[in-house]
Amino acid sequence: MSIETDIILDHLGLINIGFASIDHDEFKKAAELIWLTSISNHRNNIYTIGNGASASIAQHWACDYTKGCKKGGLRPRVISLAANIPLMTAISNDISYDDVYSFQLEALGQEGDVLVAISSSGNSPNVVKAIETAKSLKVKTIALTGFSSDNKCAQLADISLHVDIQEYEAAEDVHQAIMHMIAKYIRNRGKVT
Repeated sequence: MSIETDIILDHLGLINIGFASIDHDEFKKAAELIWLTSISNHRNNIYTIGNGASASIAQHWACDYTKGCKKGGLRPRVISLAANIPLMTAISNDISYDDVYSFQLEALGQEGDVLVAISSSGNSPNVVKAIETAKSLKVKTIALTGFSSDNKCAQLADISLHVDIQEYEAAEDVHQAIMHMIAKYIRNRGKVT
């Protein structure tokens, strides 16, 4: 086999392992929470966070759900806390990068909101701190993690969507797919009555 074939087959194998490791009950809990928040008359927000490629997934989540999930009475209000670069750099410079998400949550979060925290390692200090802050504000938390299931985000979050992959690229691909699968779930969940 060629090197490119090896890479393709290896990556496909890792992604299949990741999909097989998703806890279906936790997936349903996460999807239901997103759906209920999207139909709430209280107009609660869903906040998404992450670092690096996970920040890109957080922004993609906000884009897709705000634009693509307006169906059957759904009104998701998804805000990526990774999107405001001037604010993120101000917090990082003047306070600490560990506070880049918790500071924003303290300003915006309220009971009934949801935080979706995406971290392949599950141990990024700023993401862990954001989950702790969210819990203190009675904001529900969903963690998408990879690598070891014994990570801080998975332990702290109300709902843990862990993918059992030890590689960033494949873990990130499955996290992106989870984002799309939850969108499909809420769009097909049924019209709001």
